[in-house]
Amino acid sequence: MTAAEKARLLVWIDWTQEHLAAHLRPAPDAFNLGLNDGAAAGQTVPQFHFHVIPRYTGAVPDPRGGIRHVIPAKARYW
Repeated sequence: MTAAEKARLLVWIDWTQEHLAAHLRPAPDAFNLGLNDGAAAGQTVPQFHFHVIPRYTGAVPDPRGGIRHVIPAKARYW
C-alpha cells in the first residue's frame, strides 16, 4: 500500500468503529483491529483485508490474546 492508501485506511477504520458503535445494540465495549500480512502471520489468501471486530466485556472469560480461539470449536478452521 502507498502512504496515501495507508493514511486513508485509518480514516476508514475510524469511520467503521464509529458506525458500529452507533448502530450495534448493545454498543461494543472495544474493538480488535488487525490484518494478517504474509504466510508467517497466518495470511491464507494473497489479498489485503482489514479486520474490525466489535468486542464485549464478559463475552469470553479472558480476552487477552485478541481473537485467537474466541470460538474454540472454530479455532482450527483449516
